[in-house]
Amino acid sequence: QLQLVESGGGSVQPGGSLRLSCTASGYTLTYYAIGWFRQAPGKEREGVLCMDSVGSTTTYADSVKGRFTISRDDAKTTVYLQMNSLKPEDTAVYYCAAEESFNWCSGEANQYDHWGVGTQVTVSS
Repeated sequence: QLQLVESGGGSVQPGGSLRLSCTASGYTLTYYAIGWFRQAPGKEREGVLCMDSVGSTTTYADSVKGRFTISRDDAKTTVYLQMNSLKPEDTAVYYCAAEESFNWCSGEANQYDHWGVGTQVTVSS
């Protein structure tokens, strides 16, 4: 069973940066699509970015364009979410998700079967 573990969350001031990691336990992500999602208090879970198995990326949240990027390590066991120029409205629990695929990824949460438990990101002065 693929297990995902997020790390790297924390508290940061507006304008700061964080890098979140999503590590697969015992698996490589060679044939998986990876999605990063976030859920703020009182809001629905929102797709942020995704990366398909061949490395193509899509940004779903307009508010993060130009600030957030997704990448993957060469061993294909860890996917990163680099978040720059953070804003208070980026405060949320961030989740990574994975689904077996070849050249597809999605910003829809119901398309993914494997989820991490999330990591809190708080942006506040």
